[in-house]
Amino acid sequence: MSHFLLLIFALFPSIIWLLFFLRKDAHPESNQEIIKIFFYGILAALPAVLIETGIFEEFHKFLLFLSPRFDFSVFLPVLSSAILLALVEEVLKYLVVREKVLNNPEFDEPTDVMLYMIIAALGFAAFENVLVLFPLGSTFLIKGALTLSALRFIGATFLHALCSGLVGYFLALSFFETKKRTKLIFLGLGIAILLHALYNFSIITLEGNTRFIIPVIILISLTLAISLGFKKLKGMASVCEIK
Repeated sequence: MSHFLLLIFALFPSIIWLLFFLRKDAHPESNQEIIKIFFYGILAALPAVLIETGIFEEFHKFLLFLSPRFDFSVFLPVLSSAILLALVEEVLKYLVVREKVLNNPEFDEPTDVMLYMIIAALGFAAFENVLVLFPLGSTFLIKGALTLSALRFIGATFLHALCSGLVGYFLALSFFETKKRTKLIFLGLGIAILLHALYNFSIITLEGNTRFIIPVIILISLTLAISLGFKKLKGMASVCEIK
């Protein structure tokens, strides 16, 4: 299989979800802004790889310093993937929107911030999918690549979009509850990180069909929350000026 096809399979999950969520915007954003934030989401995944690698190494050294005789390698991958990965990724996606969207004149209604968070997350997930598929090499069978892409579509890519959408909801609320702005932002990030970490933990540690029970519950719950969030924000006044 050519690397071009692998790239298509890698981008497929993010593009499909992007088209789906864009339909929820009553006043569509410009294609230029959508592409820009999607691209910044991709760029955010680059430092994530470096930061996460560095954190894992330093954290391992710290644990060995605390107890040189204990083999932390048994649970370190679980701990790092479940908590550190979720923390780094959710914060970086949030920073994309904070730095590139909130002062943009096109940001003029509450649902925009949820949508832009989702767009950034899908860009981030697209790069992740490339990292997952490309090491398989051009000899990887089409059926296998399509299966893996489909699993990423209903799993990790969807999770990224939903967690960031949740952060976007709390961020949107913070513009109405200015006295609680910091608290709401940290609350949104905290819940997203917790659910993301729990998803990672379940996938890594559990075996058999039971490993999918918690992730499915998380995805369904987040889907309902995001749907309700969009409905609630649509009923709120437009955000015409952000202070």
